[in-house]
Amino acid sequence: MADSTKVYRASTTAPVNIAVVKYWGKRDTKLNLPTNSSLSVTLSQADLRTLTTASCSASYSDGDNLTLNGEASDVSGARTQACFRELRTLRASAELADPSLPKLSQMPLRIASENNFPTAAGLASSAAGFAALVRAIANLYELRESPTELSIIARQGSGSACRSLFGGYVAWRMGSLADGSDSLAVQLAEASHWPEMRALILIVSTAKKGVSSTSGMQQTVATSGLFKERISAVVPSHMDAMEEAIDQKDFAKFADVAMRDSNSFHATCADTYPPIFYMNDVSRAAIRAVELVNREAGRTVAAYTFDAGPNAVIYHLEKDKDLILGAFKSVVGGVDGWKAEDTEDAATAEASKISTTIHEAGLADMLRGGVSRVIMTGVGEGPIKTEEHLVSEKGEPNRTWSFAE
Repeated sequence: MADSTKVYRASTTAPVNIAVVKYWGKRDTKLNLPTNSSLSVTLSQADLRTLTTASCSASYSDGDNLTLNGEASDVSGARTQACFRELRTLRASAELADPSLPKLSQMPLRIASENNFPTAAGLASSAAGFAALVRAIANLYELRESPTELSIIARQGSGSACRSLFGGYVAWRMGSLADGSDSLAVQLAEASHWPEMRALILIVSTAKKGVSSTSGMQQTVATSGLFKERISAVVPSHMDAMEEAIDQKDFAKFADVAMRDSNSFHATCADTYPPIFYMNDVSRAAIRAVELVNREAGRTVAAYTFDAGPNAVIYHLEKDKDLILGAFKSVVGGVDGWKAEDTEDAATAEASKISTTIHEAGLADMLRGGVSRVIMTGVGEGPIKTEEHLVSEKGEPNRTWSFAE
């Protein structure tokens, strides 16, 4: 007879991904089917990750529940329930095929999750969160579905979560079928294909967004004239060019498409009625600073992109890190996040010249006053199974945790 008190558990970490061709707009809100394809870079989990433990037990008497960063979180929402339902269905099928398997699909789920970065501040927390949730439950249920197959489930939780089931460079194909079975993520290239990709993230605000991505998307779809041109012509062109840039490891092309697509995305937000402004004056100062860096370098060495928030993600290559980091550290070097091992040689003459230009352009005070933290990271791997559990063998929390800014 099965032990009714046994706690089954599995844990995984999952990464943040930052899109360089943006997902914005849904053609089906229930299934999270997008109006356009998108493409992202998965970032290193050493710097940005969600850790999630999925557990189940017949002894759990309080039904399904989830804690995020030590606080109870609602699991009754349609998006979370869709993930639970799809994963339970797959496990139930496996149990039907093999009656010796414990009936995990019938047991309540207890999920514990934590982020090592601010939640709901434009850093793709929901993408990492739902990717970790789906991957952890899939591990718990010992499912054999591929990451692409699981991406269809993760997409129903958070659209961009489907891309966080892979490392490296990832495309989310929008698909065309009404049931969403062809709207899925595929890995274009592993991190090892172009490992030199780096990102400097300027944290402009850790406050929760004034307009959620879900709400903002629907407003844009309904009211923006620019949006129609974006999904019909701009994004398809950007997808083709970005896939070619990654394949050829052409940073100049990568940067051009990333910046143009970010501009296009935020233009459609501004064209929404009433307008949506995710960027602020500090964000715009960061854009201008990147333009000055590229101009003074005499070549394209940096690329900005902004998701639905004010934080600047500045992509660059490892070979140019002294130039990029040196220029920005001279302006916002007083905030947390700088890694000594990566910036000890950054104070080059060229970086000093660029930082002087940033000061002369009147951007330094705005950046210094608005950037609260930096994150230095690079391209990284997909979800990783771990024995670091947030739920004990008895089903209790292993630790109390909260994010400290």
